Amino acid sequence: MAKAILTTKVSPTYDDLPEYRYHFPRTYLRQVEQAVGDWIVYYEPRRTSGDLSSSGGRQAYFATALVERIVPDRLRADHFYAEVSNYLEFVRPVPFVEGQRYYESSLQKVDGSTNKGAFGRSVRVLPDQEYDLIWRTGFGHVIGLEARDRPPPDVPEEPWLNRVADGRTPFEPFEQDRKIVEKLVSRPFRDRAFSAAVKSAYGDTCAVTGIKIINGGGRSEVQAAHIRPVQDSGPDSVRNGIALSGTIHWMFDRGLLAVDEDYRLLIANDKVPETALRLLSPNKKILLPDREDLRPHPQFLDYHRRTYFKG
Repeated sequence: MAKAILTTKVSPTYDDLPEYRYHFPRTYLRQVEQAVGDWIVYYEPRRTSGDLSSSGGRQAYFATALVERIVPDRLRADHFYAEVSNYLEFVRPVPFVEGQRYYESSLQKVDGSTNKGAFGRSVRVLPDQEYDLIWRTGFGHVIGLEARDRPPPDVPEEPWLNRVADGRTPFEPFEQDRKIVEKLVSRPFRDRAFSAAVKSAYGDTCAVTGIKIINGGGRSEVQAAHIRPVQDSGPDSVRNGIALSGTIHWMFDRGLLAVDEDYRLLIANDKVPETALRLLSPNKKILLPDREDLRPHPQFLDYHRRTYFKG
């Protein structure tokens, strides 16, 4: 087994849905086969689509997942799907280079410049220590290494952990005990990471009421709601999340509220009291992240409407 980098665009050329699958040609079959049973990191390039003139991609590592199996594409010869589980987005997308540091050593030439030939490969094998470094950087807020930055004038959110119970610094347990995999499949860890990523995408603001409350330590009142619940195989993806205040979260989970394909609020009017209706945005359209690729995915919204909405 070996860890790997999988490159996927905002508007993929292939049939990617990173939360569940990665579509690739036979060219990369051997590298992806090595990653079966191991963890990968998704990378978003500068180009946002197959159009050579497109731009605006983050050029950053943005999520990790576990490769479960490879299945052939029945409709397209010499193409395959890598099916993944345990998808989890980083709280902070990690640029491929920060200062003089390249997170993938293979991308840096001896003279310090970028190895464009290596960069041109959509699938790249990733050494364990480089995966660990990307992981720690992307989840630094959740494992207590750094605050979660916010645009001014909002104060940064303090790290989840300031010190561990035995007095060691937060960095040491992860470096010494090597429990990365245990953390990645831990529900409390995943909930914290999902929550921080969704709150960042929505600017700590409730998508339905527009309310934003942040305390002195940088903790926000808003909560991260799964659109397709975890118990229904919903992924810990920002596209499967929405920032909601406590009361609205409760109503959404119980199907009293839903969101249509145009991001308009649907209300089970005969089941929602007038006092609760006063909390809702007058135009009945939810607030959305600035980046289109972080907005609720139609597949997850449709599932919530069909399965939970009582309207």
